[in-house]
This record gives sequence, structure tokens and C-alpha cells, in this order.
Amino acid sequence: MEGSSAPSLPAVGESLQPVVRVGDPRLAALIDPAAPLVRLADGCTWAEGPVWLPATETLLFSDIPNDRAIRWNEREGAVVHRRPNDFTNGNTLDREGRVIHCEHGPRRVTRSDGYGARTTLVDRHAGKRLNSPNDVVVARDGSIWFTDPPYGILSDREGYAAPMEQAACHVYRLAPGATEPVVEIETMGHPNGLAFSPDETILYVADTLYAVDPTASRPILAFPMADGRVAGPGRLFASIDPGVADGLRVDVHGNVWTSAGDGIHIIAPDGTELGRIGVPEPTANCVFGGADGRRLFITASSSLWAIETRTIGAGVAAAVARGEKVG
Repeated sequence: MEGSSAPSLPAVGESLQPVVRVGDPRLAALIDPAAPLVRLADGCTWAEGPVWLPATETLLFSDIPNDRAIRWNEREGAVVHRRPNDFTNGNTLDREGRVIHCEHGPRRVTRSDGYGARTTLVDRHAGKRLNSPNDVVVARDGSIWFTDPPYGILSDREGYAAPMEQAACHVYRLAPGATEPVVEIETMGHPNGLAFSPDETILYVADTLYAVDPTASRPILAFPMADGRVAGPGRLFASIDPGVADGLRVDVHGNVWTSAGDGIHIIAPDGTELGRIGVPEPTANCVFGGADGRRLFITASSSLWAIETRTIGAGVAAAVARGEKVG
């Protein structure tokens, strides 16, 4: 999942304004329409997978084609954190604050310990290698949910070219302590970004098949949840244009903040688009972080961007970042 960089971008530390486009009056409660968008880092090829690490007040993100992890904080700016990085894409926190990674190269989901070493949690389903785990979230019960489209095996750019061993691309659930994942969703083309509603009664999943098939749709689907499992077919929640919903987050009010070709689209729980944050590069993902949890960090093509909001993120990772007890 990549896009080309836009010309005439501001220098690192400089900002753009205005960038917020209001589509519904409810947006004012979520973000100041005059908020500036600040460029925090540059030099990436396809920045992805942002996760906020509260213990060090640091943002960690992936630069997939360059096979490296980058960390950013106010003290250091942006520095290379790990290289090679196993073509890691998505990252999130588990209930203990450890980082969970989706690695395109080894085609696995791993967990980092406090010293940076990674432990494989899962790399196969039904005895066959996964495609290339892409995005990941952790539920309150500690289960790990991840998507498995083929982007890491389509070429050597974001992994290693190889044939698919799985029959299709699924959304999986890995129960706490388990080594065999369970297929939760098998009806999507290329499931990608995913996030739970604040009460975990809805699982939002983006389908990015359009990235390789321009005749495909560009939906975010909403799947009902019951007893910690998917409980029925997905309904169309939103269609993204331009671009695709590569990565998404949900705030504490249930609004979905999703990447798109022109920035971040903000969508109410009823499916109404409230507005957009214009970013001058195709956008891959976003995450809430910062000292008060109200800063939205955006990974977009060559850059890391940030904008202040009036809300905070929902979900396990955001709760851990706020120091809340989870579960």
C-alpha cells in the first residue's frame, strides 16, 4: 500500500493551515477547524503503523520499503529505531503495554519484550504460512486480531515475493496463549485497517482490494460483535474516496478517523462524514497519542504529521497509553 510523495512540502517543524474541512457542525467538538498540521519527520518511502509508547512519550512507526522502524519524540526528533525491521507494517500495544508487530518479511505476528527482542506469536494457519499480516488490534480480553492481505508477498518491495499459501485473505483472532489463529472474517477481498468501537460491539474493517483492482469498491465494513467474537455479516459503514482506508482509529465517542488519499476522513458512528483533515500526501494510518492523548499522529507517504484534536482514542492501546486499567 503506497502512494507517491507530493511536491512542495513544508520543512520538518513547519506547519500547514488551514487543513480542516468541516462537513458537519458536530466536527467542532472533535477538532478546532483552525488547528495547524505540523510535519514532524520526512525521508520515508511509505510511513505506516504508528503506535504511541507512553512510557517514553515516543511514537514508533514503520517505513516499510526501507525496512526500518523510526521513533519520534520531542527530545530526539525522528531517529532510526531498528533496521532491518522484517518489513514490519502495523504495530499496537497489548494490555501490558508491550508492542505487537505485523511483519511482512517473516509473515508473522510478533511481540517485543522490554529489550527489543521479538517473540513469534503466530505465523501459520492450518499448517500453511500466513500471507503478510498487515494491521493489528488487541481486544479487552487480550485476544489479538489481525488482517492478512498479500501486500508483503506481491513483490520484494514490502517483503519477499512468494505465492499465497492461504486460500484467501482473512481477519484472524488469536486467543490469549493460543498459537493457532481462528478465522473470524473470510468474506473480504483484502482486509486491512481494523478497529473496535469503544464498547467492542462493532469491529470496523477496511477493504483495500481497490489498490490492486480499480474495479473494486473501497469500503469500511462494520461487523457486529457478541461475546468477543464476530456475530454476523458486515454492513457497509462508509466508502472512501479518494484512496482507500488503509488504517483507521476510533475515538472515545465512537467516531472513526480513517486514512484516505487526501488525508484523514472523520466519520460519525451513524456513518455521516463530519469532515476531513487535508494532508498533502496519500495517507496510510493514524493514532492518538501525546501527553494528553489528544494529538493525532498521521503517517503519510514520506512523512510523519501531527495535529491537535479535542478528543482521545478508544481501545486497548489508547487506554494503556492513558494509564488506565484494561479488562
